[in-house]
Amino acid sequence: MQKIGHIISTVLWSSRYLVFIAVIASIVLSALLLFTNTQDAWTVIMHTRSFEGDDPTRHIALISHLAGIVDGYLFASILIIFGFGLYQLFIGKFDVPTDDGVATNLLVTRSIDDLKERLAKVVFLILVVRYFEFALEQDLKTPLELLYLAIGIALIGLSIYLTTRDEKHSE
Repeated sequence: MQKIGHIISTVLWSSRYLVFIAVIASIVLSALLLFTNTQDAWTVIMHTRSFEGDDPTRHIALISHLAGIVDGYLFASILIIFGFGLYQLFIGKFDVPTDDGVATNLLVTRSIDDLKERLAKVVFLILVVRYFEFALEQDLKTPLELLYLAIGIALIGLSIYLTTRDEKHSE
């Protein structure tokens, strides 16, 4: 009976390597997203050469498109952070020096909560960029609509303050 328990424990413990599929998929998806966003950025650069500064609608569309590109790069970074975090939590540590500042900030994931916190910060940045895109697309006609936009911006500022306040206290 003890031998069966040992076999079951070994199989269950080894099943953590299945997470490697998610790690690989996350990194590959990140690379694809980086590639497509870079193509978009290059297209914007090429079209910007013929940009006419007199058309405010085109100017707003350009800024909105640039915000979308930034959004895509942020999402690609989420996928990288997610893949690195899963690897460290389920498979093992990286064989790179962790005394490097970049490695400490990016590679070291100590717990699921640590991974969630990192991901939440990048998701928050994506939401801020999305709100920026939304604000650019609005055709504000009444003072009340402008007030709603201002309240949204104030709430974003408050949330940025609240998320960075904890970081300042921990240092």
